[in-house]
Amino acid sequence: MEERLTKKNLSVDKVFKIIEVMANSKGPMRLQDISNHSEHPASTVLRMINALISINYVQQDPETMRYYLTTKFCRIGDAVRAQFSIQEMIRPFLLDLAERCQESSCLAIEQDMSVVYIDTVEGPDNMLRTLQRIGKVAPMHSTGVGKLLLTNYDRAKIDAYVQQKGLEPTTINTITDVDQLVTELDKIREQGYALDDEECEIGARCVAAPIKDYTGKIVSCISVSGPTTRITGDKMNRIISIILEESEKASNRLGYYK
Repeated sequence: MEERLTKKNLSVDKVFKIIEVMANSKGPMRLQDISNHSEHPASTVLRMINALISINYVQQDPETMRYYLTTKFCRIGDAVRAQFSIQEMIRPFLLDLAERCQESSCLAIEQDMSVVYIDTVEGPDNMLRTLQRIGKVAPMHSTGVGKLLLTNYDRAKIDAYVQQKGLEPTTINTITDVDQLVTELDKIREQGYALDDEECEIGARCVAAPIKDYTGKIVSCISVSGPTTRITGDKMNRIISIILEESEKASNRLGYYK
């Protein structure tokens, strides 16, 4: 019985490996290509694909004889997403952040070209920034989470943001020049996290990291914030390391893998 169960588990592993290979391709695939990328014999791949065809998860182009996944997978994805809210899924990581960093943590999304804070966890001194209360709205260009969300934008959309929202200074440290903002966003893309160094509120410093979905798009951001008197030097470096670790785990939960 145990041997049969193990064989079944191996078959399931093979099926999902084939599905992942096909999902990551840029178009319909030849049988041999699927075999090469999944590292399974062509005969095994064909058997698995025929099973998927029989339940309408895979189709074959009659002209090219190549195989592709059907939109039936999209219905499953939509159904799964409907079972969870982003707050419920990311809440455990916010709790871990606040505990590990001993500072307040937040979850934010973009709405109408603004940052909206949708969940928060108080730090040990219960001194969460007023701006980051649940439901509060903040500018994108002057917050760590907002700048991360802006990295989803191309230059044309950044210009549209500037035209619609402006680059109003919140403090003397706020970025108010569009070229400087573009340079900052390039830096953020490269390093994988963003800082708000008294750009939104004097005396407060924030480190933010992205949450990506299965497409690789940043759909929300998590952040750790506290007073500049505490978040300096070694603690800043430690927070960056921790938040990148937690954001990767949170993104994995949404189906993103590097």
